[in-house]
Amino acid sequence: MGMADIAEVLWNDFLVHNPADPKWFNRDRFVVSNGHGSMLLYSLLHLAGYPLSIDDLKNFRQLKSKTPGHPEQFVTAGVETTTGPLGQGLANAVGMAIAESVLAWQFNRDGFPVVDHHTYVFVGDGCLMEGISHEACSLAGTLGLGKLVVLYDDNNISIDGEVHDWFADDTPGRFEAYGWQVVRNVDGHNPHEIKLALETARASKDKPTLICCKTIIGWGSPNKAGKESSHGAPLGADEITKTREQLAWPHAPFEIPQDIRDGWNALDKGAAAQRGWQALFDRYAADYPKEAAELARRIDGKLPENWNDIVAKLHTSFAAVDKPVATRKASQNALNLLAPELPEFLGGSADLTESNLTKWEGALTSKPDRVHGNYLSYGVREFGMAAAMNGIALHGGLIPFGGTFLVFSDYSRNAVRMAALMKIGVIHVFTHDSIGLGEDGPTHQPVEHVSSLRLIPHLETWRPADAFETAIAWQAAIERRDGPTALALSRQNLPIQPHPAGQAAQILRGGYVVHEAAGEASAIIIATGSEVGISVDAAKKLADQGVAVRVVSMPCAERFLKQDAAYRASVLPKSKKRLAVEAGVTHYWRAFVGDDGDVLGVDTFGESAPAAALFEHFGLTPDNIVKRVLALVG
Repeated sequence: MGMADIAEVLWNDFLVHNPADPKWFNRDRFVVSNGHGSMLLYSLLHLAGYPLSIDDLKNFRQLKSKTPGHPEQFVTAGVETTTGPLGQGLANAVGMAIAESVLAWQFNRDGFPVVDHHTYVFVGDGCLMEGISHEACSLAGTLGLGKLVVLYDDNNISIDGEVHDWFADDTPGRFEAYGWQVVRNVDGHNPHEIKLALETARASKDKPTLICCKTIIGWGSPNKAGKESSHGAPLGADEITKTREQLAWPHAPFEIPQDIRDGWNALDKGAAAQRGWQALFDRYAADYPKEAAELARRIDGKLPENWNDIVAKLHTSFAAVDKPVATRKASQNALNLLAPELPEFLGGSADLTESNLTKWEGALTSKPDRVHGNYLSYGVREFGMAAAMNGIALHGGLIPFGGTFLVFSDYSRNAVRMAALMKIGVIHVFTHDSIGLGEDGPTHQPVEHVSSLRLIPHLETWRPADAFETAIAWQAAIERRDGPTALALSRQNLPIQPHPAGQAAQILRGGYVVHEAAGEASAIIIATGSEVGISVDAAKKLADQGVAVRVVSMPCAERFLKQDAAYRASVLPKSKKRLAVEAGVTHYWRAFVGDDGDVLGVDTFGESAPAAALFEHFGLTPDNIVKRVLALVG
């Protein structure tokens, strides 16, 4: 109710969109970051002509409805991103604005602005209290994202009451310090002031804009307007009656007069806007056929036609690697091969480029006067980076990936979770994946993180054992457009395992036999990452003692568990005793080894020491694996 007047001006006078084609590429993006205001968004979609009926509105917050409690992009047509965790929608919008800027530079030509749209965001006090808003908005100001417009619902109310006791920031000053254009003290219930502010915002070319709209929560309610009680609780029957009287609204609930329907309906205007753009694109295609075809491919989310050839080259190149290499370095080598073939790549790192090795040869870093590179320095902003990448993926036309240390996935975790919830193809490059990073000690040594990431539904977490597995992990991540992928990569060099021709297909299934026993195996060792090489060495020692052991590499357990039962049984026969080995917490692997199996891992925090000393200290050695296997087989 407090933002309804702002929404009316934006949607009827400025927003470019087509309800008949919610995914039209050159539409303006509209994000409700304060997602608890979902009914406002649903009302706008219904009135504008999106496929959201009155019955859908009546079914608000009910099971399997199109109107869930917070907007869900995969449920409701016209919802650009799933919001609810405050501040993330704002960061998603920053990513959308980055994507628009990058694609405009890549494809626009004189007289042909085929990528040309704005991103509008509604935010509340809660969004701006969240730390992610600082990360994302500081970056947006530095990059000068002029087509990003944020409308701040400055009502001074949150769930606990009036916010001045805990949120006394000079918000306009803060955004000016970020490098934003700020329009102060706009009456959020005065259409003329709102319109002038939006015109000012749209005139900005090199600065994002914050419009500070002074509003009253529960506007129109005679007794609850301006009070925290109207934040989430229903007004109640009596107060609704009084509100209708105060607003002079005589119509029955859910009854919308025809003249109001006609005034709001955006189908004709949206169709005309899309036709105009399509005519522009057709002329563009005539003059720039190569660029038009490339943009169309990107809009459709398709990989290049020669993708199979690119993959074959990748396999051949990495099958030839014969020296130990850190998987973070193998990842960079894969990028050097893949990135020139995938112009839709938009990489980056949270101030760890030289450690994550996420920048490839020839990558161009975006800067304030050049937001058109294919690489972003996100700064020390892990959460902001992850949420912005979600926005980039949602925008379309680009495949985003970003790097940080695995231990800092804790900072970005909720954005990783949101990517999984939305099933969008974001790639997270998490390096320094275990105690193997060494001297930085327990603050930087992840022990629970890989297992924790595996618990997120729809996220695939890859922990490759060598260069070839790393290349396959990148292939899997790029091909997977219906969910996010996390790559957990080593700092230290890892030995190369033999990979016969055709084994790539097995690796893509998430788990496979990397070392077969000579004869009938009496036990199976399941390992990932740096522990695969150690396990293979242990299996060879056991063979010398007459104990035949199979070693299974499990680079992606989630993918392995999706395979058919016959394949899983061929890799992990139920009759065999099992030992799982991973330099992390052991709990996750208990389901793989069963009650009569064993897990070797690290159930404490790490220590500060060289990697070799730590592996010895924690018993992650061939000799200790031999000892554990012998104890299993009796």
